[in-house]
Amino acid sequence: MARAIWSGVLTFGLVTVPVQLFTATEDHTVHFHQLQRGTSERVRYQRVNERTGKEVDYDDIVKGYDLGGGDYVIVEPDELDEIAPGKSQVIEITGFVDLAKVEPVFFDKTYYLAPKGKEYTKVYELLRAALEKENKTGIATFVMRAKQYLVALRAQEEVLVLHTLHWADEVRDPRQELPVLPERGEGQSKEMDTARRLIDALSIDWNPEDYHDTYEERVKELVDAKASGKEIVSEEAPPEATNVIDLMETLRRSVEQTRSSGGKAAEERSGKKRTARVPARKPAGKPARKTTTKTTRKTTAGKARPSQVRASTTAGSKGVGKRELRQLSKTELYQRASDEGIAGRSRMSHEELVDALARAGRRRKKAAA
Repeated sequence: MARAIWSGVLTFGLVTVPVQLFTATEDHTVHFHQLQRGTSERVRYQRVNERTGKEVDYDDIVKGYDLGGGDYVIVEPDELDEIAPGKSQVIEITGFVDLAKVEPVFFDKTYYLAPKGKEYTKVYELLRAALEKENKTGIATFVMRAKQYLVALRAQEEVLVLHTLHWADEVRDPRQELPVLPERGEGQSKEMDTARRLIDALSIDWNPEDYHDTYEERVKELVDAKASGKEIVSEEAPPEATNVIDLMETLRRSVEQTRSSGGKAAEERSGKKRTARVPARKPAGKPARKTTTKTTRKTTAGKARPSQVRASTTAGSKGVGKRELRQLSKTELYQRASDEGIAGRSRMSHEELVDALARAGRRRKKAAA
């Protein structure tokens, strides 16, 4: 069971309910240690005095505000605690706003807010249900770990969720920060209609379980492959930018392709089916990027990676033409080329692998006849 990271009271009007704050998310990133190249020795960081080079104990560290010219105002940690905003154990809702009015750029981190005991669940559920029915979010401030936060409190199906928000002066103005922005209404009416049809064709129900981190999967595959001495093939390069002159035709073909594929493109975007790729227009004379990573040990036989298994079971080995082959990723094509024993496959681009596999299929079909 998770541990509370903060406890206090939630107030709205004259109503008060003791609550606890819990982290709502966790990190699934693959973490690496830093090692000195050529060794298995860890690299660690220390707090050192820049003049003497000696390590400084944590209790001997104070905060200093730079006045310039080497002068600092020294502030002790307990002095910061003394000036923290009042009611540091209170989340006081000062008002309610429409949920849609809070722009996504203001959201920072998400926490679960739970009642501190069973005796407080009735008041807690009253606020949760009322927020849900009104589709409102409560705006409040509170102090946690010597820092004040602006927060938005909203209802989920069973729990109150607290979002920490960026302060207004922390959000950059895109008109001042970005080098190029389009003029509003720049899209032409016919192009707009077609783009809306494409969006409609790609519309899906929101189900977060359909999505997963494919990059982290590739990192794990890389680690497993290097540990067993296997070769790694990179994904192909991204497609070329759409030419404005061809925009209408590209939109039209996208709509037709999406409808004919029965929504496979949308599923591929979610990461649910990596083999159901929408074929991208490849720039002429621009082969896919290719990198190989090998260990000093000889390549050994082992279990196929998940993407390899999907490539074999999804496409099959007979009666597959270039159109179907182009829907596979380069990694999947490479595995099929390995199964076919195609020479020079590690140096081939995505399109070259397609051609080689198509030729192998034709030879097999001719031999069978």
